[in-house]
Amino acid sequence: MLKISRANPILQGTLFVVCAIVFLFVLPQTLSTFQINLLGRFLTYAIVALGLDLIWGYGGMLSLGQGLFFGIGAYCFAMYLNLESVGKNLPDFMGLYGVTELPWLWQPFHSPVIAIILAMVVPMILAALLGYMIFRSRVQGVYFSIITQALTSIVALLLVGQQQLINGTNGITEMKTIFGLKLASPSTKLDLYLVTVVVLGLVFIGCQFLVRSRFGRLLVALRDDENRLRFMGYNPVLIKTLVFTISAGIAGIAGALYVPQVGIISPAQLDIVASIEIVIWVAVGGRGTLVGAILGAILVNTGKSNISSKYPDIWQLFMGALFIGVVLIFPDGLIGAMQKLWRRISGTPKKSADPAETDSQTNLEMDEAIVNAK
Repeated sequence: MLKISRANPILQGTLFVVCAIVFLFVLPQTLSTFQINLLGRFLTYAIVALGLDLIWGYGGMLSLGQGLFFGIGAYCFAMYLNLESVGKNLPDFMGLYGVTELPWLWQPFHSPVIAIILAMVVPMILAALLGYMIFRSRVQGVYFSIITQALTSIVALLLVGQQQLINGTNGITEMKTIFGLKLASPSTKLDLYLVTVVVLGLVFIGCQFLVRSRFGRLLVALRDDENRLRFMGYNPVLIKTLVFTISAGIAGIAGALYVPQVGIISPAQLDIVASIEIVIWVAVGGRGTLVGAILGAILVNTGKSNISSKYPDIWQLFMGALFIGVVLIFPDGLIGAMQKLWRRISGTPKKSADPAETDSQTNLEMDEAIVNAK
């Protein structure tokens, strides 16, 4: 059974400060502009992975729709960037389809503040509505995963057919400036990277606060035995809906940070494959650890970038073998493997293998988590 990490807070704080110094001050001085831009993109992936780890690792709900929320956030901010770049003119693709007036849907995105707010709020509203309907019907497990996957596929197909509104399958590409600064400028790329690092740190701190709070105890209790939690007087529907909504907002923020660093957003980045990749990042790093989500997102995408550049024809085979190997050799992810190695080195005794004793201990921990959350 996965547990909330009880690592030394002083040690965790020290590691956090060290990582912040490395990402904020050391790496910008040692990496090229291209590498900084690439790393900034990977860090946006780490943000969305944190949101998935929150609902999957701690809440036990495997969502295959995080790519949808990520894409919605990216589209919202891309519309602002597009409008800023063209000024008072219409986006170029609209002229190709005979559009003569800016659609009403685009009007709010003249404001960067509204665009940023909508990039977070729209995914949260969609997740709240979807989550409440699903969880109210007591849909869980693989059925929840299938529904989120189906919704992602449906929205991606709908976006492909919206040529006049968002350029269909080609996506939104005309982005030249952000807040008056040229996106192609090395200084702007560096600024976007630094902002991404700061946002990642804030999201990580927020998730840590949640999982260590009473709400986090309820999430673990919900994951391990929903019926027990319901019998104790809590409403699992509200808890599930709330954490699902929070994770969608995190994904939307990641999408808004992603699009100015890449310069394009299309329906292909909302499809099922994108959502499955997010699951892989968390699984490789180690779900239920938060740090594992960040580590998995960075390592997997770094490997993907390096392997695809060296072996463009067969890089998918390498990545597939890597994922299968990690899952088979390290079923608890890289962080889980490190924890097991540390226990062996430090001589920490293993848990009892007696099923009856294990179940009894699990029930005691469950009751303790629920009581402490009250």
